[in-house]
Amino acid sequence: MKIVSRYLQQEIISHILIIMLALISMFSFFDLIQELDSIGKGSYGMGTALLFVLLSAPGHVYEVVPVAVLIGTLYALAQFGRNSELVVLRVSGVSMTRLGVLLLRVGVVFAILTFLIGELITPLSEKTAQRMRIKATDTVVAQDFRSGLWVKDGNSFVNIEDVLPDAGLLNIHIYEFDPDFRLRMISNAHSGTFEGGRWDLKDVTQTSFSDDKIRSQHFPQGSWQSVIRPELLNVLLVVPEKMSAWNLYFYIRHLGENHQKTTRHQIALWSKMVYPVACIVMVILALPFGFLQQRAGGVSAKLFAGIMLGISYQVLNRLFVHIGLLNDWAPPVSATLPTLMFLATGLVMLVWMERR
Repeated sequence: MKIVSRYLQQEIISHILIIMLALISMFSFFDLIQELDSIGKGSYGMGTALLFVLLSAPGHVYEVVPVAVLIGTLYALAQFGRNSELVVLRVSGVSMTRLGVLLLRVGVVFAILTFLIGELITPLSEKTAQRMRIKATDTVVAQDFRSGLWVKDGNSFVNIEDVLPDAGLLNIHIYEFDPDFRLRMISNAHSGTFEGGRWDLKDVTQTSFSDDKIRSQHFPQGSWQSVIRPELLNVLLVVPEKMSAWNLYFYIRHLGENHQKTTRHQIALWSKMVYPVACIVMVILALPFGFLQQRAGGVSAKLFAGIMLGISYQVLNRLFVHIGLLNDWAPPVSATLPTLMFLATGLVMLVWMERR
């Protein structure tokens, strides 16, 4: 049985990797087409565009692994069914449960792979790619408003007009309020860099307001202690769905402490925890298709079914995220419901096939 298990696992893994490579190549090609419009801006050339596409590839790997597991497993099982290998295994006394456990090992391997890529590789590669692109095209980080980025820091409101690729700040405006929200001081700085746990500001002008007078001072340099750190500014470079769970957790805490809405980031955090499990769900969903009779569809039909199921899963994931945001659903519900639906479908199909 060990030899048979090794053979089945090797065949399934090889098919999954081939499907994964095909999907990543397709998405990377689309990325390259999209980047052609930016070639010629600043120093952004074809070499930089290719490097940007290469650095964006880990993000696509994270997105397509569950779909590749589903399609690859379906295709491999369809091949086994066409060659009557699965029938021989069942006649030899191998139960559906035993085959399911064998496939679950494959799912666990790809679940771990998905988690590691999502936590260790994708956030870093996405941040590097965006910084490289921004620097080459001579632009700044995308801003929430025309006036720049606005952040609440305790009793202060901070307006940063430009965030540079190296997390440096330009044109910083700090509005400090007392506990009764009366304006006490406005600080304007031309630039700021983060060193030694604080921001070193240059060309600082401070205007203080008291009950009877207004006083203005200018300093060539200044120091600013704030909860705003470069890692918090990284959310401007990496969308929440591609941030690491660690950074998401601390950014949610930061938003919560400043009484800001955290729903999208909480959904992204729950999705980061649930998404790798989708690889295991996909092998459970794929297993019943391997035992369908040939008259129920050949390899091409089962492959098409796998593609449609994979697309359906991705669409439902995105759909429930947006519905959850619009209707203010609990983040665990929005993040886990599609995966639970597919898991229930797979288990029902397994029970039905076993009873047949």
